[in-house]
Amino acid sequence: MPALQFNSRSLISPLGIIRLLEIFFSCTAFSLAAVYFLNLNYGAWSMFTWCFCFIVSIFVVIVELISLDAALPLSWQDFTSAFSMLATLMIFTTSIIYPATFIPLCSGTSCGYQIGATIMSCLCFIAYAVEVGLTRAKAGELSNFLITIPGLLKIFEAYVACLIFSLLDNLSFYRYAAGLEWCVFVYSICFILTMVIIILTIGRCLGSLPIPVEKVLIAYNILAVLMYLTVVVVWPYYSFWDRPRSSCNKMGSCAAWNNHLGITFLSFFNLIAYIVDFAYSYKMVFVATPA
Repeated sequence: MPALQFNSRSLISPLGIIRLLEIFFSCTAFSLAAVYFLNLNYGAWSMFTWCFCFIVSIFVVIVELISLDAALPLSWQDFTSAFSMLATLMIFTTSIIYPATFIPLCSGTSCGYQIGATIMSCLCFIAYAVEVGLTRAKAGELSNFLITIPGLLKIFEAYVACLIFSLLDNLSFYRYAAGLEWCVFVYSICFILTMVIIILTIGRCLGSLPIPVEKVLIAYNILAVLMYLTVVVVWPYYSFWDRPRSSCNKMGSCAAWNNHLGITFLSFFNLIAYIVDFAYSYKMVFVATPA
């Protein structure tokens, strides 16, 4: 194990300053929200997001401050890149959900705290987005996979799938339609394979596999695009055929309709992500480095 060394330059570099801002903004956000915390699903999600990003950012700063990253049995660049992309997506979602849920219902002094938490959350999102931009591999630069655009897209695809699963949790009738069951299968298999790729990359195992990894990833992206193409047709057909929104006359049925609509949009987002992922992967393998 290499000797630990105090690396103060990690704090004063542009990336170090951005990470300190992330810690400050996330800490301030959950501190302000905690004053008038409402124990609802969206409130719990917001608090978890801010606290999770705060804790992991502190861990990253401490590890680099004492030069421990070289001793960890993982690809540190891939780990920090994956986390910054995930944190950007989580904070972005929270920065929309939290004010949309709580600010319209606030009154008195609670409004000030909740507006302040929203502002800090938005600033935190900007900080993490800047970190993603600073750490992303530039064209022609040799780097770890998750720092490249296809790698960052893998994080996005997995996160969108998680959002889809969170909406599916409130639905049950998809079990009675073969078409919707196929859609759930597509969401699940693509999410599992994407997570396997991310985990193998962070664990430094992807490059040691006895297969042409780059071409396998391209083949997987083609398969994912084809599967999601069926989903964006089948899911809306079974969800909305003869079910206009005006037909929902109860809160529960309207909520289910809204969940179906959310899943539809998220499915299109993931389809676009997989198409862009394929295009960049193909360019990196067959255009940038032709055989």
